[in-house]
Amino acid sequence: MTDHVEQTVGVEEPAAVVLPPPADPAREARAAGAARLVEEARAKGVNLVGPDGLLADSTKRVLERGLEVEMSEHLGYEKHAVEGRNGGNSRNGTRSKTVLTDIGPVEIEVPRVRDGTFEPTTIRKRQRRLEGVDSMVISLSAKGLTTGEISAHLAEVYGAQVSKDTISKITDAVVEEMAGWLARPLDRVYPVIFIDAIHVKVRDGQVANRAFYCAIGVTVEGKRDILGIWASPGAEGAKFWLGVLTELKNRGVADACIVVCDGLKGLPDAIEVTWPRALVQTCVLHLIRGTFRYAGRQHWAAMARDMRPIYTAGNEADAKERMVEFFETWAERYPAVRQLWENAWAEFVPFLDYDAAVRRVIYSTNAIESLHARMRRATRARGHFPTEQAAMKCLYLVVRSLDPTGKGATRWMNRWKPALNAFAITFDGRLFPTDQ
Repeated sequence: MTDHVEQTVGVEEPAAVVLPPPADPAREARAAGAARLVEEARAKGVNLVGPDGLLADSTKRVLERGLEVEMSEHLGYEKHAVEGRNGGNSRNGTRSKTVLTDIGPVEIEVPRVRDGTFEPTTIRKRQRRLEGVDSMVISLSAKGLTTGEISAHLAEVYGAQVSKDTISKITDAVVEEMAGWLARPLDRVYPVIFIDAIHVKVRDGQVANRAFYCAIGVTVEGKRDILGIWASPGAEGAKFWLGVLTELKNRGVADACIVVCDGLKGLPDAIEVTWPRALVQTCVLHLIRGTFRYAGRQHWAAMARDMRPIYTAGNEADAKERMVEFFETWAERYPAVRQLWENAWAEFVPFLDYDAAVRRVIYSTNAIESLHARMRRATRARGHFPTEQAAMKCLYLVVRSLDPTGKGATRWMNRWKPALNAFAITFDGRLFPTDQ
């Protein structure tokens, strides 16, 4: 018998089948509804947006349908149903009401009942604006528009007449929220805290500059947390800063590794009283700006180039040599620059002992400078504020509107891990409670 040996012939594996993503019924329904609206607008020859647009009509129908559903639930029977006859309480017609929506003013018919017990939630009694409009007003205010400019914007874009007083009342809704934000508990320790003040004109009998103190802490997770805003009765001073730092301690901040600040006299002492183990670091950016304050603009570029070797030096001795070279070039022309750097040197040199990752975090109060730039944009449009609370409200609205997508915080936190490792080694046992 002859043995027949089967030979296995290589067979190609079938190609992988790529399945389409699972359907999203809700998304498909919204897309179909949008398509129907566009087709309906084309068929009727009307605009999709605007006061007489199809979106306004659709919004009216949706709101009125929501009110009718609520009315049926309130009475226990549908409109025109026989169950409602001689029931003691029944529908009593409608009344017209104009509400301001995201697409402009819309006139709707609100159903009524005979005994006046109907309390709708779709559009509440005495409600004249949908919540989206309030959010829009708050957002525009945070971007620096005055109440008059917001009123004009709503009239021009949406055809809605909203008074300046109404706009002010809308933004007043955040005052209670602001009070809770200012009193919230804080983290036990912050690797870095940046502190600085911004000056705003406030009318208190007469218009004067008032200092508003800001503090930003970098958490151990790498998140930049705006710790608060405080209004001072006068100009920026170390005594008031001591009160601010004490409040932060009372809200839970037991320790700060590094506190970055400007060269305000007495401020290092206030920091030492509050957090004895904290290192005080002069803001390099303040030093550079202070230098430029004494110099002619035509020399700024050259001076910036000559200052860079000082704050990028590898150690204090090297930095001091570079500073002497800087003085040889510029001190004779601008003698106040020498005094500025010599007075700030003791608080500047700790910066030179840190790892490069830590230096990048504390190089300047860039985080707080960015915040102040947004605040100045909002406050300059108003010129001055009638009260301290009005100024605080404006500054808080700026804080509230920062980084709405969260992308900025994500970028910062992604770069944080090398610095965290350096902080954990430099400040051994201080960052996490389990290390104590």
